Amino acid sequence: MSSLRLFVAVLPPDAAIQELRRAVAPLHALPGAGKLRWTGTPSWHFTLAFLGAVEEELLPELDARLARAAGRTEPFPLRIHGAGRFDGRALWAGAAGAIDTLRLLAERADAAARRAGIPMTEHRRYSAHLTLARSRTDADLRPYVEALAGFEGTSWEVGELALVRSNLPGSGVPGERPRYETIASWPLGH
Repeated sequence: MSSLRLFVAVLPPDAAIQELRRAVAPLHALPGAGKLRWTGTPSWHFTLAFLGAVEEELLPELDARLARAAGRTEPFPLRIHGAGRFDGRALWAGAAGAIDTLRLLAERADAAARRAGIPMTEHRRYSAHLTLARSRTDADLRPYVEALAGFEGTSWEVGELALVRSNLPGSGVPGERPRYETIASWPLGH
């Protein structure tokens, strides 16, 4: 029986990604930037629920339940906003707009996965973030957070929920990143 490594996400549109890319580019020149593992623009997303390894036999039920969760949530405005850090390990961009609706959609995605039979072991209050860089050791991320603190992306309407497969690197090449593939999506409010 095979499994897929999956998560549920909101994917920003290309215009929002390009705005953020332009804002992040100067950060690569800051002291210590070379020691960080920067995520690439194809991987920028707002994770709603991390599902982990999901057995393929659960996918039809997961599909039906995520479709229902998406249908019960009306489209809502969102924008990439500011920055923060998780200790010295992760630098992220935040979100602004209808955060309560984003949080509700995250709760619905988590509940859909549980009801589909997926053991959801990570349950904590949802914090909207888009990971920009990680560090294997504690790093001083304050200069990066300060540089992005005033970032205000253009608002867009979140119109769909995405199920994304994470293909982990297998080559052992240093710096190789996971590849993400959207395997299903559902319109909001339908």
